[in-house]
Amino acid sequence: MSGIIERYRPLLPDVTDATPVITLAEGSTPLIEAPRLARWIGVPPQLRVFLKFEGMNPTGSFKDRGMTMAVSKAVETGAKVVMCASTGNTSAAASAYAARAGIASVVLLPRGEVALGKLSQALIHGAQVLAIDGNFDDALNLVRDICATHPIALVNSVNPVRIEGQKTAAFEIVDALGDAPHFHAIPVGNAGNITAYWRGYQEYHAAGRATRTPKMLGFQAFGAAPLVDGSRVHEPCTIATAIRIGNPASWKGAIAARDQSGGLIHKVTDEQIVAAYAAVAANEGIFAEPACAAPVAGLKMLAENGYFKDLPTDEPATVTVTLTGHGLKDPDRAIKTVASGIVEVAAQRDAILRQLDRFF
Repeated sequence: MSGIIERYRPLLPDVTDATPVITLAEGSTPLIEAPRLARWIGVPPQLRVFLKFEGMNPTGSFKDRGMTMAVSKAVETGAKVVMCASTGNTSAAASAYAARAGIASVVLLPRGEVALGKLSQALIHGAQVLAIDGNFDDALNLVRDICATHPIALVNSVNPVRIEGQKTAAFEIVDALGDAPHFHAIPVGNAGNITAYWRGYQEYHAAGRATRTPKMLGFQAFGAAPLVDGSRVHEPCTIATAIRIGNPASWKGAIAARDQSGGLIHKVTDEQIVAAYAAVAANEGIFAEPACAAPVAGLKMLAENGYFKDLPTDEPATVTVTLTGHGLKDPDRAIKTVASGIVEVAAQRDAILRQLDRFF
């Protein structure tokens, strides 16, 4: 069973012969072309849209890529406990990989602000889960302080090997397409992922495996957009819990990715996120968590504002979109979004057929 470390070992300099590889066979997630979604977004016909569905990782999110690296290196140093702050996905990955390694995990969560699908994962994997009266940024500050003074390995994305693992998603995209895309759209919360993708694209280009690097298009939620607004958000607010972060740990990396790639970081409203969330599922049959819809909503906004109008018409272009986590992470949001679709009927043939009139 091999994961990203064995697949890309030569491009992961932190991995040595002494590194015990803790893996759940993460990576190799599908890159799915999305023509019906492209029409919903409204991009020009020559711009092909592909979805990198990271919800197909072992714990259901992109966090597994970084966590295989972080936990492997923690075990290499002799750590018996790993710790993280989380809005959900990091806790699921940290607890799963710690369980795989046979070590303990501790998770700090903002009380009442984590989707139950994610919380259940941390609990079932045996993590010590501590819910604090504060937000993610408060939790991360506490974790950093504790790990700095106690023999506990910090596995948030402030740990640089996490970024090294996450960059492999960019490698996979280039391997699948045969070159880098022209644009890459991605949700931005703690900003480690946009930093990681940009690093991956740069490294593949430097190695001669891609002829170009994409413009990085990052999207935050309107109520949690510190990178767009230029200052920390003390009380971040959005239904997209995975990006409900007011002070990104990888702030500088995200700005560098934006500026060096010639891209942008914009914000979208919760209403736009919910519409895009439903559109991904309804148009392409892919169930992704709400935060994943931020870049889809962002692409629609850019298309409506003419961002892609100057693309050459005589050759195809590509935009890849990172869908960071599986929709089963937050089933309550799905039910709230489409609850009106449930109709109670009598257990009678005619009653059922009356509800099906629109199909005939």
